[in-house]
Amino acid sequence: MLRRSSVFAAEVFDRSPTDKELVSQAKALCRDYIHSRLHRAGLGLTKPEHGRAASGGSLGEISTVLIWLGDELEYLRPNVYRNVARQLNITVASESLVSDAFLAVAADIFSTGVTWGKVVSLYAVAGSLAVDCVKHGHLAMVHTIVDCMGEFVRKSLASWLKRRGGWVDITKCVVNTDTSFRSHWLVAAAFTCGHYLKAIVLYLLRDK
Repeated sequence: MLRRSSVFAAEVFDRSPTDKELVSQAKALCRDYIHSRLHRAGLGLTKPEHGRAASGGSLGEISTVLIWLGDELEYLRPNVYRNVARQLNITVASESLVSDAFLAVAADIFSTGVTWGKVVSLYAVAGSLAVDCVKHGHLAMVHTIVDCMGEFVRKSLASWLKRRGGWVDITKCVVNTDTSFRSHWLVAAAFTCGHYLKAIVLYLLRDK
């Protein structure tokens, strides 16, 4: 069972977060999520270069929830979140290709609206793409993916996050961490991720 710190939330999240704060937090969460995926793949460093979001306070708890939800989503649709670079048919040596592909997939995932399930899905894509990059010797591309996440959040998710009270709202999605439990909204998100596969086709067919 994951518990939320109501005291911390009351002290820190009693005001609407700024766009800059939301983007900074999004990037910290992305670094943490990627580190988790690299570690799981046997590719992780002792600790991330910029420090983990889990290093303190409520953001660390948010990171824990996000990673756990990502685990659940990847469990439901493992093929969608493996070998993303191969599915997109891109070379991970090209920063522009990685950036364009990630942002194209992100735009498609959220083309019909924003939900926490879709946010988790985007982080799962980022984590898988980062694993592909590091496997092929392009560790620096992790920074590109993190920056792309920040850019997308700034342009497309900041307003939605503000209305939800910030990233802390995702902790309300978790009521049980038992592996036999599958939150209905996450199940729905998993099957909605057919849109992600559609995004791959759209990316490959778009005019270069």
